Amino acid sequence: MKKLLWICLPFMSTIAFAQKAEDAAKFGAVITQQGLKQKLTIIASAEMEGRETASPGQKRAAAYIESEFKRMGLKPGNGDSYQQVYPVYQDALTDKKFAVNGRSFEWDKDFTFSLQTIANGHWNYSSVVFAGYGIVDSAKGINDYANLDVKGKLVVVLEGNGTAPAAGMPMGGMRAMNANPSSSFSKMRVATAKGATGLLVVSADFPRKMATPTKGNMYLKANTAAGFVMATISADVASAMLGRTTKQSMAELKEISKSTYNAEINVTATKTTENLESSNVIGVLPGTDKKAEYLMLTGHYDHLGKKGDVIWYGADDDGSGTVGVMQMAEAFTAAAKKGKSPRRTVVFMTVSGEEKGLWGSDYYSEHPIFPLDKTTADLNTDMVGRVDTERKTADSLNYVYVIGHDKLSTELPIINEAANKQSSKLVLDYKYDDPADRNMIYYRSDHYNFAKKGVPILFFYDGMLLADYHQPTDTVEKINFDLMQKRVLMIFYTAWDIANRDAMLKRDLKLNMPAR
Repeated sequence: MKKLLWICLPFMSTIAFAQKAEDAAKFGAVITQQGLKQKLTIIASAEMEGRETASPGQKRAAAYIESEFKRMGLKPGNGDSYQQVYPVYQDALTDKKFAVNGRSFEWDKDFTFSLQTIANGHWNYSSVVFAGYGIVDSAKGINDYANLDVKGKLVVVLEGNGTAPAAGMPMGGMRAMNANPSSSFSKMRVATAKGATGLLVVSADFPRKMATPTKGNMYLKANTAAGFVMATISADVASAMLGRTTKQSMAELKEISKSTYNAEINVTATKTTENLESSNVIGVLPGTDKKAEYLMLTGHYDHLGKKGDVIWYGADDDGSGTVGVMQMAEAFTAAAKKGKSPRRTVVFMTVSGEEKGLWGSDYYSEHPIFPLDKTTADLNTDMVGRVDTERKTADSLNYVYVIGHDKLSTELPIINEAANKQSSKLVLDYKYDDPADRNMIYYRSDHYNFAKKGVPILFFYDGMLLADYHQPTDTVEKINFDLMQKRVLMIFYTAWDIANRDAMLKRDLKLNMPAR
């Protein structure tokens, strides 16, 4: 008996594989260009107003996705709710005052506060310390704080370094700004380290040509900023502080001695914090014999929102990934209705907050609804509807970038490549898995919050970093639905295999964290 079973096993395995591929082909036919276009036309419509996190447009998009999950017959993913809500905060400046020796100055004419760096409160000072450009750069032998005691005091510094225009925001964002000794952020860091209680940066850019926003960026954690005073002031304000009876030019201010100057200074900043919320939308298709194991299919449905009358539609980024997840849900639920439910539970999750810093997926990874050690993989789809404008090879209409193939699990590329051969026969391009990738794509979408917890991931991406990326022109008519359908079908085949195989994926590779 045992010998006969041993002989039959390979034959039975071949039949099972053929049946699995046949089922994937049958139900994968549900993933059509028409279905993708119909859903994307809604997700990337003007009604959704660019789906900015915690905005009315994002909530309308969430409601639409939830209604579609219900229609398909998916179960709610968070108890009896289809949404996992997380808190978001936003500050508004409701009062702003700045006076020197009893003279009040005007907002945007003579001073501004940054909502990110000004605390909430009222401050009175009887003196200020002028520290030139406020730069400390040991490599160049510069120390503008030499012989100055600024502990517990308000410091005044000039913008820039005196030899070049003041630093703007270069490529690399906040990290690069902090690396530049002449940036306001670096100057604030130095002043804080030396014990100052506030920093005033004198700028030539007054009066402002455009109104300074009094509503700040959204953030995730409640504001616990200490009482540090940070403001940008005009040369007129600086002149009054430093004992000059007439307004000094920036060049004249540069010649003033670094020292302590007596002046009565009164600063008021009143901030209110609005408690907002956003959500991940989660629909679940229960598995059969392995229902206590999970496969995640994810994509972010948020985008950049609306500024005035201009809408950032986000059709490719990431309307395409969102409707890809939804259309795969259509295929899986169609199979379930025909008695072909997956062995593992499949979780379809569209997340928000990606454009803000992977907020929604981070919240889920820290508050998982389904055990991460029982989550076999996350297949993340972020931008699959366009063609990389930098790709000049003959396969430009038959490719997809696959990220994560050589990380965390050696089984992932084998499964994915087999699924691709059975379905769309795309060119699978692994260039973004190169450790030297300057764009660091592996760390820039929602799959990463699963990867950092040890869950094997694959990330599918079209590489469109130029053209209409993060522009209002990322619209539905730019989508190549033929190529998009091929990509989503291939991802579905990959998901079908992972959801129905005998064992969870091996976790036999180490994730290398990026250098920070």
